[in-house]
Amino acid sequence: MQMKNTILSATILLLFTTVALMGQTQGEITVNDTQDVKVTLFDSDDLMEISLAFDISHYKKYKSKDEYLDAVLTYYNSPEDSVVKNIKVRARGNIRRTAICDFPPLMLNFRMKDSEGTEFEGINKLKIVPYCKIGYEDYILREYLVYRLFNVVTDYSYRVRLFRITYINTSRTQKNITQFAFAIEPTALLAERTGTTEIEYTGTTQRNIKPDMLDMAAVFNYMIGNTDWSVPIQHNVQLLYQPQATGNEANLIIPYDFDYAGIVHTNYAVPFESLPIENVRQRLYMAMCREEDSFLEVLKKLQDKKQELYKVIEDFPYLHPRSKRDMTSYLNEFFAGLEKRNPVLRSIMTDCRWFEEQSNLRVR
Repeated sequence: MQMKNTILSATILLLFTTVALMGQTQGEITVNDTQDVKVTLFDSDDLMEISLAFDISHYKKYKSKDEYLDAVLTYYNSPEDSVVKNIKVRARGNIRRTAICDFPPLMLNFRMKDSEGTEFEGINKLKIVPYCKIGYEDYILREYLVYRLFNVVTDYSYRVRLFRITYINTSRTQKNITQFAFAIEPTALLAERTGTTEIEYTGTTQRNIKPDMLDMAAVFNYMIGNTDWSVPIQHNVQLLYQPQATGNEANLIIPYDFDYAGIVHTNYAVPFESLPIENVRQRLYMAMCREEDSFLEVLKKLQDKKQELYKVIEDFPYLHPRSKRDMTSYLNEFFAGLEKRNPVLRSIMTDCRWFEEQSNLRVR
């Protein structure tokens, strides 16, 4: 835990020292993880049952993000009709891979044309968020739902697909493990769907981002209790470029990776040591200040989506009722704060001033 806190402290320190740089954005278009065909994997919310057979012992021992392992992926169109594909897998991620998970996040790599005519058609590389450790399925399902919540708020969000994966270890005889997981929409597909371009920026701060998109992402993160993000170091945010727009209006932000959010409530999530909160269930607004009317507009949009947000959680059949109650209770605290004197607005206004003072980003 001490090593993890040190890593997190270094990250937040870099956030605060980097955010003061107000340079122009510079970009380099990245390599696509999809092919130039229609991708349908994320068009459905249905659970998809698959199996993955590979050397799991080697995978868990080395957790290498550079070494690809041979694997066999199998799924069923019907009880009599199975589809078998030879693919490659490797570990991915940072903290989850190196410090938290026994079974780290996965990257599936399909051959360029081998996915044609399958559920994975058009996909080259696919990020999978697996169970991490035995007993952590609840966290995976909660994080999956957070992605779905942001889908309700805006189309400028990563879509996800729920899997139930049976893991078959080819290096030793042992009982197969079946656990929930989810796939994350490739960024290239998100960019194509939204008419944007995937670009890696350098020298970008919150001031370079389209204001209403930054505000929505920041308030959403506040709502779910997520402080684990940063624009300058591109930590858990994806930046996209909108060719039709000019100036800062062209730079968009998409948040992702929500396992440190209070609403997910993982037992390993801790706040950055530099933050004025004691645990991740406490909310803290982590963005620059606006006029009250701007914040009220964003809060009104979330208020209007309230019932849809609750419905995502309530209608989800795979999460334990106790966990559903915990998630909705956490949202209740937020929405209750929008009534009467609006303590949520007061909290956001206070937090944003603290954030600007800490990051030397005072708006004058």
